[in-house]
Amino acid sequence: MKKKFFILIALVAIILIGVGGYERYFNKTSITKAIFKDEDSIAYMSKVDSQHFYIYKDNKWQKEFIKGVNVGAAKPGYFPGEFGVTKEDYIRWFKYISNMNSNTIRVYTILKPDFYDALYDYNKRADKPLYLIQGVWVNEEDIAKYKDAYNLQIENNFKKDIEAAIDVLHGNKTIKKERGYAYGVYEKDVSPYVLAYVLGIEWDPEFVVTTNENNKGKVNFDGKYLYSTEASPFEIFLGKIGDYCIEYETENYKSQRPVSFTNWVTTDMLSHPNEPLSSEDMVSVNTENIKKKDSFKTGLFASYHIYPYYPDAMNYQKDYVNFKDSNGNINTYRAYLRDLKKEHTVPILVAEFGIPASRGKAHDNIYMGFNQGNVTEEAQGEMDAFMLKDIYEEGYAGALIFSFQDEWFKRTWNTMDLDLSDRRPYWNNVQTNEQHFGLLAFDPGEKVSSCYIDGDIQDWKGSTSLYKNSEMELYMKSDEAYVYFMVKSSSFDFNKDTLVIPIDTVQNQGNLSYNGASFNKAADFIISINGKENSQILVDAYYDSFQHIYGDKLNMIPQVKEYNIKNSGVFMPMYLCLNKELYLPEDKIKLPFSKYETGKLVFGNGNPKSGDYNSLADFIVKDNVIEIRIPWQLLNVMDPSTKIIMNDLHINGIQPIETEGISAGVGILEGANLIKNIEMNLYSWEKWDMPTYHERLKPSYYILKEAFSKYK
Repeated sequence: MKKKFFILIALVAIILIGVGGYERYFNKTSITKAIFKDEDSIAYMSKVDSQHFYIYKDNKWQKEFIKGVNVGAAKPGYFPGEFGVTKEDYIRWFKYISNMNSNTIRVYTILKPDFYDALYDYNKRADKPLYLIQGVWVNEEDIAKYKDAYNLQIENNFKKDIEAAIDVLHGNKTIKKERGYAYGVYEKDVSPYVLAYVLGIEWDPEFVVTTNENNKGKVNFDGKYLYSTEASPFEIFLGKIGDYCIEYETENYKSQRPVSFTNWVTTDMLSHPNEPLSSEDMVSVNTENIKKKDSFKTGLFASYHIYPYYPDAMNYQKDYVNFKDSNGNINTYRAYLRDLKKEHTVPILVAEFGIPASRGKAHDNIYMGFNQGNVTEEAQGEMDAFMLKDIYEEGYAGALIFSFQDEWFKRTWNTMDLDLSDRRPYWNNVQTNEQHFGLLAFDPGEKVSSCYIDGDIQDWKGSTSLYKNSEMELYMKSDEAYVYFMVKSSSFDFNKDTLVIPIDTVQNQGNLSYNGASFNKAADFIISINGKENSQILVDAYYDSFQHIYGDKLNMIPQVKEYNIKNSGVFMPMYLCLNKELYLPEDKIKLPFSKYETGKLVFGNGNPKSGDYNSLADFIVKDNVIEIRIPWQLLNVMDPSTKIIMNDLHINGIQPIETEGISAGVGILEGANLIKNIEMNLYSWEKWDMPTYHERLKPSYYILKEAFSKYK
């Protein structure tokens, strides 16, 4: 009886799913999913036309705006090649991503089986699936070594990685363990949810130029699925790689999906005549020169990483600067989007865009304020939502935020010399903008941070004062991101007085006085609290790493004579470089070296749970309490997890040395209640091997959730 019943059910299912080229397939590791199968028995669930993506759902093709996030491979305590993110992490993140009205995740390379297992399990239960855009990386060490895309090492490894990625997605791969690469047994077939492939990386223009010069005769290509005529040799290379990708999946799995190649503003096909750096407008990678044949059912699309602050043409190209949006405001970002759109006959995906909510900054957008850092988490969301609207209204096929999670392991050009490269994942460097593009923050502490700058001193309960007299008390603590100071004072008048905290970190140097105050130890830094607008942290001129790099070594700024004098009594503002001296070729003018004062302290509430939360807040004064947080890097700490600081800069430059701790004191230099003889005492902390952290969705997440809901 049971046998007849199951046969009947099976017959009904076959009848139901046999209509209109629609099939559901079942096996022990594949997700049940609608797939279109054409007259050549090629299966696919996504395709593109000249403008849009289409996904096969409910037995028909439906146009879909691709919206989502890029997901990295790391979390605190791990480099990406260590693949520390667990299956449970991914499933939790997928819920966050789906709940923010995303439909797509992009990854840059093959991840460990946990990622694909998590995607399989999540989509199996989800009301709305998350689609995947799979990237295939190219080994940048090989690029630097061989400098030519046609080098067999580069080409063969690229093809091998494409094969592996396709096998992984179909649940048909075992990868042996190799340091820095994902490995394991891949058994889950997630291919029914793989939307597309994006092949390659942001191409180094020198690599493209060398490839073109070394292979001048390679201008045509006729593959099984793609072809090119009168293309550059590098474009021919990409065409062949794309053709190989399509062929491998078609022949081995009877399936196809849209294909694209990573590109960015640096190698776009546009001319940027006022770009000051020649390398940024040196060569084009025009993927319009790669065409599809009828045998490739799903189609090609273009992929670009487009940020509002880089390259400098985004600030200085005349037609961009003169472009105003519907609100009458200069909108260089939208101007670029419109310019690029005119050049393409295929859909364009903005595969990366975003703003980092970091304290440190590396570049300005001079007209819009969409800067590379020094942006609050709330402003991050507002700016990302603004760009998303521009992308959608300019007729692009989709947009992917960079990135979903913060990445502590990242580096930035203007801070990378100030830390230890092999210890970056173990602490949160808020001065490095590249670490803070995420909508998901990793805050220090297992459940809560050790301290919040909000004027509420409950989180200081049980702390022992570092210094105490009848009028003032000084407390210190620290975590993976900051050194915290709390001062209780019955005599400090925030509107009239200047409170100072001298800090000693490195031995045998520093100043013994500042503005008439004297210290019992030589101070390397001064925290000066002088109203909401004039508070700052200063560095002993002798210990100024900015002066060391850009004055002494690179000769880009005037040298300060006190830099060479111990105990000069001079403390300097703390800066980060934004750009070297530039020449605008179209305007024929020279732009001076640019910097900004990163040591300027921001007044505000730094507690994420507060209604007036400001993620950039450095200090707050409330009643008789002053709370301050200083990033480790602003104290010349290179790695707090091992207590490594910068040694004397005049001995072989920036070199690491271990410190016993930080000595600090407190006084009042200006006002009615002067305390000018300042005693400094030692604060020390424990080293750590693995950081503590807890996840927090930033305000930007909720802003993007609302923004994503508007675009379909």
